[in-house]
Amino acid sequence: MAPAAGVRKKGAAAVGFPVPRALTDTIKGAWQNKQQLLTDPRHTALLGVFLCLAEVGVSHWVIQSVPYTEIDWKAYMDEVEGVLNGTYDYTQLKGETGPLVYPAGFVYIFSIFYYLTEHGSNIRLAQYIFAALYLLTLFLVFRIYVVTKKVPPYVFFFMCCASYRVHSIFLLRLFNDPVAMVILFFSINLLLQDHWNWACFFYSLAVSVKMNVLLLAPGLLYLLLCRFGLLRSIPKLCICAVLQVLLGLPFLLENPTGYLIRSFDFGRHFLFQWTVNWRFLPEFVFQHRAFHLALLTAHLAALLLFCVHRWPRSGQSLLALLKDPAKRKPSSHRLTANKIIFVLFSSNFLGVMFSRSLHYQFYVWYFHSLPYLLWCTGTRVLPGLAKILILGLIELSWNTFPSTALSSGILHLCHGAILLHLWFGVPPDETWASRPTTHTPTKRKD
Repeated sequence: MAPAAGVRKKGAAAVGFPVPRALTDTIKGAWQNKQQLLTDPRHTALLGVFLCLAEVGVSHWVIQSVPYTEIDWKAYMDEVEGVLNGTYDYTQLKGETGPLVYPAGFVYIFSIFYYLTEHGSNIRLAQYIFAALYLLTLFLVFRIYVVTKKVPPYVFFFMCCASYRVHSIFLLRLFNDPVAMVILFFSINLLLQDHWNWACFFYSLAVSVKMNVLLLAPGLLYLLLCRFGLLRSIPKLCICAVLQVLLGLPFLLENPTGYLIRSFDFGRHFLFQWTVNWRFLPEFVFQHRAFHLALLTAHLAALLLFCVHRWPRSGQSLLALLKDPAKRKPSSHRLTANKIIFVLFSSNFLGVMFSRSLHYQFYVWYFHSLPYLLWCTGTRVLPGLAKILILGLIELSWNTFPSTALSSGILHLCHGAILLHLWFGVPPDETWASRPTTHTPTKRKD
């Protein structure tokens, strides 16, 4: 990992208090110009430290003061208990809310939680474990924003302390979605450090907890081709595939069809009563196969358009992605931190926008990427106040329970505004010369 800003160079002597000089200079400079502290992305790290410390107190207060709500935790514990008791047939594993529908990585991780929380009975300890996951998520997300330097720091007040729904998902509901997302953000941080093998490993691990992480797969494939070309991308893809096989091996040996159908059920039916995004539709339309196919078609079309027109630099050919990077033109398909994040976050956003249904816990799938999506492009069509308004309306939509036709409609209007913003704005990789995360591709082993 890259050293954090403010770390004293090797051999430098400490004078007085053991505080790194660069950090004290940063604090003094920020204090002298308080406005820049809130508006200049270069101060993201400083404000991030403050917000993470504040979130320690907020998280403790939420756990101690707001009643826990049981939804899926007991079901998770019942499902992993079945595995721990020797049942490896996925069709026989179920909890009080239904059958086990998550891949094997979920089973292993929640088995650890099962033992740590006295067979799932110590809810308060489980909440503090998820509070630690929440703080780790914030740390990993802030590292991304520190590197990309696109979002003014004042926006992170809305990303941290202001979201009731996200605190609820992490601290009061104990869903598995946060577990998948913290692993995913760790994988993205590894990508930014050019550790592609390990990034692919942890990306696949995140998929094995919940398959919504597959929404980033088109973007990851594009980045692999940019970085390595077709032939050298195959070993990275094999890392993802082999890990899935190894994790699922005990269940594949017992009932391979049952495991694949249950853990990767792409045709899963969602209940209309829990949908956040399609409440304004009649239920028969929501459940109709033609509607599902239309959404899939729109999703694939949007991915193709972004892959052709938004992710590459102007004038770059997609066919060049298949070539070995050493045989391309200099700087062709060069990867920068902003290009990596833009591709991954936009790929994920398109998947969320065209989802057949969004349940309340799915908010964490894209919540932490929303500031980047709104501030990353070089367009002034949306002023800062309008972007804050969009964040607020999205939060309001996710906080409306049960969802209404109005809340769903507002959510789609906000998603549409973000989509147009991403489409008509200048991609971040072309607005300014970001620091490359790859230098000489042929010299790295991974």
